[in-house]
Amino acid sequence: MDTRNEVQQFLTAARGRVTPERAGIATYGIRRVPGLRREEVAQLADVSIAYYTRIERGDLRGVSESVLEGLARALHLDAAERDHLHHLARAATGGGHSRRVRADDTVPERVHQLIETMQDVPVIASNHLRDPLASNALGRALFPHLFPADSAPVNTIEYTFLDPRARSFYPDWETVARGAVSSLRLTAGQLPDDEALRSLIDRLLAESPQFGTWWVGQTVRTHTHGAKRIVHPVVGELTLGFEVLEVPSAPGIRLATYQAEPGTPDADALDLLRSWTAQPSAAEPVPGGHQR
Repeated sequence: MDTRNEVQQFLTAARGRVTPERAGIATYGIRRVPGLRREEVAQLADVSIAYYTRIERGDLRGVSESVLEGLARALHLDAAERDHLHHLARAATGGGHSRRVRADDTVPERVHQLIETMQDVPVIASNHLRDPLASNALGRALFPHLFPADSAPVNTIEYTFLDPRARSFYPDWETVARGAVSSLRLTAGQLPDDEALRSLIDRLLAESPQFGTWWVGQTVRTHTHGAKRIVHPVVGELTLGFEVLEVPSAPGIRLATYQAEPGTPDADALDLLRSWTAQPSAAEPVPGGHQR
């Protein structure tokens, strides 16, 4: 990854998202840019214009933590964006580190056992590339397109952007897709030298114009919890809350769990899916799936 270019793009995009009004800067006359000017960022961060210009061009040699924090405040960066800026700074100055998962992406047996004990909750274990590495039966049933019967599991971000079925499976496809891009952007800052990650990003850039458009937007977000609405081929539409859990004993592997609000049609739909997966043969959708 060209870290200098990444720094430049990130800071330029962040500067463009902060209006003078939000920054508390009085404006006069017509402005040609929607966000802040370089000199305004420099003033807010208490650095010289020349120094900030050098930083925005990707030259972070000798930049201190206090200067980075000053820039974060000036640009109104949230926690994820602050972390991203610090990761980029370390990478740009040769102090980056790569939190790689194990080379073979092996899920420890004890984690497999944990997943299997969570029979009432859909669970999928994935790596930093968003490749599904392990799951329980309910997790595979909830996301059937990710687990084709005749081939290996499908990368979740590739499915989102490259499989036409994703747009109907996720009624809020744009929200899901934008979230995937911003999460991947954050990971790219943490792992600037990861060749597999770079290959995935290049493939998505080559095959999905929409991914490319949002990728250059430089948004970064953490997606560790929230709600996801899907239209399932068996049980119809349902909305599930999700939590993403880190596995300290298996660095880089995360467990995504999904739950429905008790006493809701969503919970009824998930119960129906549990019953369906418990059948000896669950190859065909049951008629009359849950619909709103």
